[in-house]
Amino acid sequence: LRCVDAVFLEESLERKREYLLQHQAHVLAMGDDWKGRFDEFSDICRVVYFERTPAISTTAVIEKIRL
Repeated sequence: LRCVDAVFLEESLERKREYLLQHQAHVLAMGDDWKGRFDEFSDICRVVYFERTPAISTTAVIEKIRL
């Protein structure tokens, strides 16, 4: 995506604030199934929740990639 400067790997949800600060993140983007869960980080970056695409399963996509 042209609007994305960098992406980093997250290994622990508990360390999310640390990752955001370390990488100087401007935006935290999450699926709306997490809506409200990460609002606490709005003091350090913009928190955006994207609507899920109906009939698309991340688990199914991951399984297909593994083949």
